[in-house]
Order: sequence, then structure tokens, then C-alpha cells
Amino acid sequence: MTFDVINPATEKLVRQVPHTGLDETDAAIVKAHKAFETWRNVAPGDRARLLRRFAELVDAHNEELARLEVENSGHTIGNARWEAGNVRDVLHYYAAAPERLFGKQIPVPGGLNVTFHEPLGVVGVIVPWNFPMPIAGWGFAPALAAGNTVVLKPAELTPLTAIRLGELAREAGIPEDVFQVLPGKGSVVGNRFVTHPLVRKVVFTGSTGVGKQIMAGCADQVKRLTLELGGKSANIVFADSDLEKAAATAPYGVFDNAGQDCCARSRILVQASVYDRFMELLEPAVKNLVVGAPGDEKTEMGPLISASHLEKVSSYVPDGAPVAFQGVAPDGPGFWFPPTVLTPSLDDRTVTEEIFGPVVVVLPFTDEADAIRIANDSEYGLSGSIWTNDVGCAIRVSRAVEAGNLSVNSHSSVRYWTPFGGVKQSGLGRELGPDALDSFTEVKNVFIAT
Repeated sequence: MTFDVINPATEKLVRQVPHTGLDETDAAIVKAHKAFETWRNVAPGDRARLLRRFAELVDAHNEELARLEVENSGHTIGNARWEAGNVRDVLHYYAAAPERLFGKQIPVPGGLNVTFHEPLGVVGVIVPWNFPMPIAGWGFAPALAAGNTVVLKPAELTPLTAIRLGELAREAGIPEDVFQVLPGKGSVVGNRFVTHPLVRKVVFTGSTGVGKQIMAGCADQVKRLTLELGGKSANIVFADSDLEKAAATAPYGVFDNAGQDCCARSRILVQASVYDRFMELLEPAVKNLVVGAPGDEKTEMGPLISASHLEKVSSYVPDGAPVAFQGVAPDGPGFWFPPTVLTPSLDDRTVTEEIFGPVVVVLPFTDEADAIRIANDSEYGLSGSIWTNDVGCAIRVSRAVEAGNLSVNSHSSVRYWTPFGGVKQSGLGRELGPDALDSFTEVKNVFIAT
């Protein structure tokens, strides 16, 4: 059985990819479990060298991987190159971990007490369609570095770069059963990661609804879990900020990857005293955004991922919607939607629901307390931005806003050496940085009587 991979910019068939069935998934998990006993005992320096070799091959194939992502996912070529580079960087970062995964010696009377960081076993990584390459790397790199084996399920819509990464891993010398890529349905492959007793941890990035189902399933076996889920992040613009810069960068904070980003700053909160001026500055920034063929070096925003997702995003902007202004989108084939700015009331569903497309709402606030109240009036808490030249305000608001990642006078959410994750219904646990590595191990305590 196969499924079609469609280019979202042209609607043309790219490739047919075989589905992984239930029996094949079970067999892969068993192979990964057997390989774990060998992989966990590979000398730390040797495991590090294999990961560095993997990183070097990803770097050597950056353009190939980027072009494949453009064709499969509709990402702009500039973004796709960054994404492949991020996989390389994450592999290099965690390649340093095997030789530095230290335990502790804890003073106790009557003996010696030491701790060990033991790998978990088989880790199931479930990857979404919006950022197929980097999010795959965020899961498999620390898992492999800590001595686990990995079975990875890419999204049905975007499996091609994951498949290629699996091939490069084997070329680097990582044994085939240690890192396996299993394209297929979430209801088959992903669900089996949750229910199979030999899978000791699941890493999932995707919608909050599916994340809740996975969390409930993992509870049955008290299975370890990392979740990175939805978002409705706030971009808070205070009157004392650099309005020109805040307005010029706001489109990139929400329309990057056509808004298909859990970190998208899809609520812009602007202090009422400068609201009108901010909107005057925002309009040309949105209308000048270059939307078009993702392989073109000048393109800044590509298409949505599928026809069904285009229909979903369009439903949030019906005739008569409070559209302040829109950018442009190509005619003809492809799943295109123009960058759109709405000015709804606070109780509108565009303010509370994750649209996951190039649609942003702009809302006024009165003072610091009002901004915090509106920002926190959400079930999500993944990311956000704060624009102010008042350091005290920046610190107060950063501490008060309920989000896992915040940027002041910036829209940057992700650095591979710092932790990433959400609060409330945006997720559980942390990826990237030093914190992620520990989540792929169990701490074992050993007392030796003397």
C-alpha cells in the first residue's frame, strides 16, 4: 500500500511512498529493542564519532535536503536550507553528550553512593508536517546520543526528508536497526508507538487534541513522554518600543512558513496610544511580503500544506470578516492563502483558536496589566514576543506571561543549545539544550557499603 506525496505549490505528484503496516511496525520495534543492547554499550567516543559523521553528511547534502523539502512541503528555499542546517547543528551539539553524560557521587555514611544516567530503550518519535527536518532531529539526536534506539514516524504529507535522513544515518555508520524511519498512518504506526510495551518513550509534536490522546495512551504503561503541541502566541508591543522595527518584523513572526508554526505570534497586542500608528506601519510590511514559488530565492512565504488545510484556514476569514488588510497570493495551482490581518473582538474565535495559517489578529490594550491579562487569556502557552525599551517592564512582563519561550525585541524562539517547550496545553517537557538529554535517560542510584 502506498500514499501520494503532493507538491503543495503545484499540486503535482512528487512520489509514492509505501505505508508501514502494523506487522512491519511491530517488527521494527522488536529489531530496535534488540539493537538497543548493543548500541547502549558502544563506547561513548565511538557513538559521538558516528553522530558527528552523520552531521557532516547532513551538511554535505544540505542543498539536496533543502530542495526536497521545498518540493514536498512548500517551504521557501532559504528556510529549508536553515532547517537542514539545524539538523546538522543539533547532531553536532548532542555528539558532545555521550562522553559528558555524568552521574554524581553523593556523600553518605557507611559507603559510596553514585548515580548513573541509563538510556531508556526504544524511543518513538512522531514528527509533524510543518517542520519535518528540524523537529525530527530534535527527537532522534539526543535520544541516540543518550544510548537509545529510535523508530521515527514522519507525517504522511511530508515523509521525504525523514526517509533521506535515515539513509544518511546508515551511510554514516549508524546501524540500520538503531535508527529506523517508518512512514505511515498515525493511527497505525504512531498509535503502535504508544501501545507497544517495548517502546519506552514517545516524543510527539502536533495538535493539542492528538497530544491528549497520546498522553492518555501512554498513561496505561506509565510511559515517558515529551509533547510539543499547539500555540496562540502573543506579540506584545508597548508604546515606548521601536514601533518601526516592531511593525516591520511582525509579519515574519507570524507568516513564516505560511503561519504553519506553533510559535507563530498570531495575536499582536498593541498599546492603545500607538495602535493607529502601528497599523499604518504594519500595512505596507504585510502587503510587500513576497508570496510565491518556494524555490525562488526572493520568496518569503510559500503555500499551505494541503487542500484540506487551505479550506480550514479559509473558514476563519469568511465574507464579512473584520479584515484590516491583506497581502497577495498567486492564482492558479497550489494551496495559496494571502497574509491576512484581522481586527476582531476579544471573544471572536480567531482570537482564541489556533488557525495555523497566515492569519493574525491585532488587539489594543491599555496598560501593562491589561497586556498580561489578554496574553494569558489562552489555553496555550508556547512562545511570544515583548517589544519595549523599558528593561523593568520587559522583565516583569516576561515573568508574568504564561509561556515556555519568550523573546524581547525579537521573534526568535529556537536555539538548539537552549530549552524549548510549552506550558498549559502547549505541551509537556523540554526539547533542545542540555535539559532534553536528561529526558532520554533514567537516573539510577547505587549504594555500595564499605
